[in-house]
Amino acid sequence: MDDALLKLLATVDTPTVCNAIETALGRGGFAAFTRGTPFATAPDAPPMVGYASTGKVAGRFPSPETPESVRERRLDYYRHMAAARNPAIAVVEDIDYPDCVGAFWGEINATVHKGLGLSGAVTNGLVRDLGNLPDGFPVIAGSVGPSRAFVHVTGFGMPVEVFGLTVRQGDLIHADRHGAVVIPPEVVGGLQDAVRLVLESEKVVLETARRPDFNVEMFEAVWARFEETRS
Repeated sequence: MDDALLKLLATVDTPTVCNAIETALGRGGFAAFTRGTPFATAPDAPPMVGYASTGKVAGRFPSPETPESVRERRLDYYRHMAAARNPAIAVVEDIDYPDCVGAFWGEINATVHKGLGLSGAVTNGLVRDLGNLPDGFPVIAGSVGPSRAFVHVTGFGMPVEVFGLTVRQGDLIHADRHGAVVIPPEVVGGLQDAVRLVLESEKVVLETARRPDFNVEMFEAVWARFEETRS
């Protein structure tokens, strides 16, 4: 992913990226996106674009391992995150989902991840400390809760599932308040043109629909042109 594509993707929302992926693929039916309604800690923040660095946590019950093992795995997790390919986004699955109770993400953990060079997080788990999270580190979460409960790291670097989306270590993802999408490697080369084509074709429809003399005949004409760009 070159700098020009990175800068472009940082200016458009995740629905636009989904449309652009379908355009680049030349077909609909693309399915590598989240389902459901996530909670965005910074809904007006720019989208996150980067390579996934994955992990798994749990928090309903204490870990059956020794405290020393739990601590060492957590330190290894942070080492893993610090070594992530930049720009990097933490994608962390709470394996208790949909019954998550322990907030892995809060003021301290978000600040630590930001300090290690990550630009945000996507999780199906809990987030807390709203209002005290660091600027420039948005979290797309499953829900909000007050306690960390027994939250602990169970693993890292493996494929994870968040809101029905499977994410692998190193996947290129785009995320905002709508959710997240994995960008297929095969479309990266043509994605810049696809995004611009989507924006231009949508602009024609929107500008026409906003005209005071807009009518169904205008709609039929402009929609035919719009459909051509999506086929």
